Amino acid sequence: MENLNNLITIFLSALTPIGELRLAIPLGLTKFNEPLWLVYMISVIGNFIPPIFILWLLPKISDWLMQNSKLINKFLTWLYARTRKRAKHKIYKYGPLALILFVAIPLPYTGAWTGALAAWLFNIPIKKALPNIFIGILIAGVIVTSLTIGLQKIF
Repeated sequence: MENLNNLITIFLSALTPIGELRLAIPLGLTKFNEPLWLVYMISVIGNFIPPIFILWLLPKISDWLMQNSKLINKFLTWLYARTRKRAKHKIYKYGPLALILFVAIPLPYTGAWTGALAAWLFNIPIKKALPNIFIGILIAGVIVTSLTIGLQKIF
């Protein structure tokens, strides 16, 4: 039963917008001492769920809000224009690689949640965004796992 509680905690940690893999993998490997393959798999699955909902629901919610609120319409129109203007050259230059790298680098304000928001802001279709986010999550998982194991050996 304790093992199941540990796995649920790892999964829920991977779902969080700030923790994501940066929290779930070290927690699973160091505190709970669960097998590497299991921690990696549960963390990746947990981290992939939020982008699915973000990319599926956020366009519907924002469209509805823009249609029903002049203030929100004005704000979101400004936000889209500003964001696209500031970063479009990078997005268009690197294409899918930009989204993969953005999700793959396990630093604050990067990751699957932010990658999904970026895909929404840049109007990247869900069928293109989700595979790239998933690849980024897989890479981030390898990086975080490697760092966790390396730090465990040092300390």
